[in-house]
Amino acid sequence: MVREGLTAAPKRLPPWLFYDAEGSRLFEAITALPEYYLTRTERAILADHGRSMMAQAAGGARLRIAELGAGSAEKTRLLLRAAMERQGAVKYEPIDVSASALDAARRRIERDLPGVHVTPLVMDYAHGNGRGLEFAAAADGERMLVLYIGSSIGNFEPKEAARLMRRLRAGLKPGDSLLLGVDLVKDGALLLAAYDDAAGVTEAFNKNLLARLNRELGSDFDVEAFAHRAVWNEAEGRIEMHLESRWAQRVRVTALDFETEFAEGETIHTENSYKFRPGQAEAMLADAGFRPTGAWSDARGWFCVCLGQVE
Repeated sequence: MVREGLTAAPKRLPPWLFYDAEGSRLFEAITALPEYYLTRTERAILADHGRSMMAQAAGGARLRIAELGAGSAEKTRLLLRAAMERQGAVKYEPIDVSASALDAARRRIERDLPGVHVTPLVMDYAHGNGRGLEFAAAADGERMLVLYIGSSIGNFEPKEAARLMRRLRAGLKPGDSLLLGVDLVKDGALLLAAYDDAAGVTEAFNKNLLARLNRELGSDFDVEAFAHRAVWNEAEGRIEMHLESRWAQRVRVTALDFETEFAEGETIHTENSYKFRPGQAEAMLADAGFRPTGAWSDARGWFCVCLGQVE
């Protein structure tokens, strides 16, 4: 995947490479930045409406909760607490590519919410062979609620997002639900600031991808020879992150035994973050086979959390 991306035109690298231990630490720092409205806006929605979300998903049954891209699970604790208020103990299966983030999340949750039984799973859930995602089996009288919050679905191309949603649906049974968080289209300057903060934390996060390739694949990227670039692509409805070569250069990736050249100004496309218009998330749920049953937003209409149920 690295060889393919760095020899493509234009060059690209998959965003899951961000999330080694250092990348996960930097992303947690990003979520606390004043420019990064996404986390605090979604957290406020979950704090205000978490009980309603849990009640609607449960429908009188006990909930078993899984989460894709759980990371630190900081916001998730609001939902776990709301579920505990309904049913006491809760089984929680956080899924992520970062083992360090999952371990930190498990320790915090078990310390703060002793009624939650945590069984982390390290998995690249985004890439599969077309089969449904497999979650831990729910017991009789339980419903599965899958959380996919944080607008992570926006990191996929629309066709890839649709495939992932169908795989999610295929792994669930009637009565199970998906809670999906999406960032909404808004002023371009506000969006750009969230991905190009004044303190340079997002720049460090983006560049850490190159540092990771140096550490793990023996490449010889000069990290400071690349500049962080964030672009609001209004026509596509997405923020793009790039690493731009400051000058012409050649890079060797020892573990993969190849070299690649960069022209001055040439970029590596590292991430997309698609933004949704009102109603698009519900339509995506319906197209994947879910019945949209609820949607919660903030007063400014910046972010939306939607619930879809399997019938």
